[in-house]
Amino acid sequence: MDVVVCVKQIPDPADPGSLNPETKTLDRSSKLILDESDSYGVEMALQLVETAGGGSVSLVSMAPNNEVSGLRTALAMGAESAVLVSDECLAGSDALGTSKVLAAAIARSNPDLILAATESSDGYTGTVPEQIAAVMGLPSVTFAKAIEVGDGSVSVKRQTESGFEQVSCPTPCVVSVTAGVVEPRYPSFKGIMAAKSKPVDEVTCADLGIDAGSVGWAGGGQEIVDVQQAEEREAGEKIVDEGDAHDRIVSFLDELKVI
Repeated sequence: MDVVVCVKQIPDPADPGSLNPETKTLDRSSKLILDESDSYGVEMALQLVETAGGGSVSLVSMAPNNEVSGLRTALAMGAESAVLVSDECLAGSDALGTSKVLAAAIARSNPDLILAATESSDGYTGTVPEQIAAVMGLPSVTFAKAIEVGDGSVSVKRQTESGFEQVSCPTPCVVSVTAGVVEPRYPSFKGIMAAKSKPVDEVTCADLGIDAGSVGWAGGGQEIVDVQQAEEREAGEKIVDEGDAHDRIVSFLDELKVI
């Protein structure tokens, strides 16, 4: 069984973030690390391949400046190879543009299963896995807390507010994995050393046959014109009940047009 895991490389959350003064977006020029939410998908993929008795786990990522630090962490966990899409024209890509790029990279390997995090730690759109599935014309299952692979199908326990749903669909498919459902393994020293020699195929939009005008700022059709600090929350009003608190609360809610 061959599994592809979409992984995102992000600025280290432990370091104070900064904005690019020109684009007003998060500065990604420094070393990037593996998004913690993606480590669960990597671990689940490794476990599925181990249970299947054979196969491979490969990675797909999109990052600026040919950054591979985060990919090396996932390779040290046990993934065998990676594809990195890095191109200046990708700067400013929205969720759909990112999905088109990742889908094109994934399609080069024809995997049985595609795993992704439910959402990234620096974007929180929560839409990329489903958009990848739509672009590739594949079924998609979200919020997976457990996955079992059968003959040409997967059975997924899909987390809900009240418990879980049991969902089955044919493969290949895209499944987004909920954080915390498995315990990601720590890369061993042997794994870290081995990761240095594992192949990372670095490609551009041209290599994938993607028009530069369909991604990045041009493809997203958007522009960030200003970024401001959020206003500090003002102190709330305290109501001391002297027998008329309920009337004052109703009046307050009425002024807010809540009732």
